Amino acid sequence: MPITHWPLSERPREKLLSFGAKNLSDAELLAIFLHTGVPGKTALDIARDLLTTFGSLKKLLQSHPHEMYQQRGLGKAKYALLQAGLELGRRFLDSDIQVGEPLHDSRLTKRFLLHQLKPYTHEVFACLFLDTHNRLLRFEELSHGTLHEASVYPREVVKRALAHNAAKVVFAHNHPSGNATPSDADQEITRRLKEALALLDIVVVDHIVVGDQEVVSFAERGLM
Repeated sequence: MPITHWPLSERPREKLLSFGAKNLSDAELLAIFLHTGVPGKTALDIARDLLTTFGSLKKLLQSHPHEMYQQRGLGKAKYALLQAGLELGRRFLDSDIQVGEPLHDSRLTKRFLLHQLKPYTHEVFACLFLDTHNRLLRFEELSHGTLHEASVYPREVVKRALAHNAAKVVFAHNHPSGNATPSDADQEITRRLKEALALLDIVVVDHIVVGDQEVVSFAERGLM
C-alpha cells in the first residue's frame, strides 16, 4: 500500500511535523529523503532494506557512491540529497565554534571534534590552532591515513602553527575502530609534538581522541 494511503499519524513526514524528528526511526528519517518508492515497495520499505543491507545508518552513509547507486530505489539524485543533508548537519555543528571565539567550554570542543572526525572510516589527525587568549585561529586536518593510523610529522605541525601565528594548539584524531582509548603510539607522538612546539614557545593544551561514541581528553586523564 502506498504511503499516501496510510493513516496520517503513520506517515514519516507527517509524523515528523506532528511529533518532531527525534521521534522518528532511522528508517523513517531515511524514507523522507528518499521521498518516493518503486513498484511494490514504499520509500519506507526501501529505507529498511538499505539499513539491513548495509548494517546501520552510519555504514550506509559512509559507503562508496557506486555501492549506493546499485541499490534498488537509489540513484545519483537521491545520493546527492543524502550527502547534502549530511553536509548541512556538519555546517550547522561547525557554527557552534567560530574563528575568533575563545574555546573555554571543553564539552563544546569535544562535540565539534566528534562531528568533524567521527564520520571518517580512516584515521585523521587534526589541529585546533589558538591564540594566547584561547581564541580559535583555524581548524585543519593535517593528515589522512589508513584504517589504523595516520602519519603525523612534527615538522608539518610546526609549519602550520607558525603559519597561523598560533600560541597554543589542541591535537585531535579519530579511532575508526570506535574505541577512543589513547594508545601507546598516541602518547608517544603527543610527547614528540610537545617537544617540537615547546622550542617555539607554543603550548599544547590537549590531545583529543574521537571514538564511535566516546571522546577522550589527554588533559582530563592526566596524560599531558
